[in-house]
Amino acid sequence: MIAVIRIRGTVNVNPGLTYTMENLRLFRPNHMVLLKDDKSSKKMIEKIKDYVAFGEINEETLAKVLIKRGKLEGKKKVTLEFLKEKKINSFEELAKSIIEGKVKFKDLGIVPVIRLHPPRKGHKRAGIKKPFTVGGALGNRGEEINKLIVKMN
Repeated sequence: MIAVIRIRGTVNVNPGLTYTMENLRLFRPNHMVLLKDDKSSKKMIEKIKDYVAFGEINEETLAKVLIKRGKLEGKKKVTLEFLKEKKINSFEELAKSIIEGKVKFKDLGIVPVIRLHPPRKGHKRAGIKKPFTVGGALGNRGEEINKLIVKMN
């Protein structure tokens, strides 16, 4: 499962890139979506790599995000009682089943876009206009995306 976080804003963005980000439900900075690791998702991410950070999310980080930032339809929090109604015992179990592809947000009524906080202590390094490989915040982070998500949670 790939986590994609929009880093940059909307001003002076090519309309084709804006359309791609809207298809991925990334309308505003600091929003995160989870995508399957398939060819079409990778091509879309490759197209918008200069505006987003992405990488492989792990179960522990996803569980933390769902506890704090998970929302149901109608802006209600995802609670343990709600999960028990859906026959899921814990947030860790939910995170594992989402990453494995057994359960989808849509099936449970959870909003697929997760609204994160700007990263605490900033993006550091070279800011939001350079790729991760040269010290910036954009592009493929691999496993390092989990550290960014924890800072933004």
